[in-house]
Amino acid sequence: MKAMKLLCVVGVALLVLLATAAPLFAQGGTPGTTYALSGAAFGAGVGAGIILLGAGYGFGRIGAAALESMARQPEVAGRVGTSMIVIAALLEGATFFALVICLLVSLKGTF
Repeated sequence: MKAMKLLCVVGVALLVLLATAAPLFAQGGTPGTTYALSGAAFGAGVGAGIILLGAGYGFGRIGAAALESMARQPEVAGRVGTSMIVIAALLEGATFFALVICLLVSLKGTF
């Protein structure tokens, strides 16, 4: 219960910080430059975090399933290991592609 209350307080503080950051950064600075909180950059950061969580979960599931199947039938361990590596490579490629898309979205406003 105490941890949930702390999480709520941190969430509200983060929300207030994000809401007030753009006006605070817009007050001063060199003429011709602007600082603004970009929703695209925030969304890309959250998206990248979700992508990495999903990839970690996927790699864990692949490893657990492969080890369980190897333990049940040791004679097919070589084929299972090869299949596990192929599936992990495909998952890593999809994860890398999604991270590149997140980076392109977040950097879109700077070019």
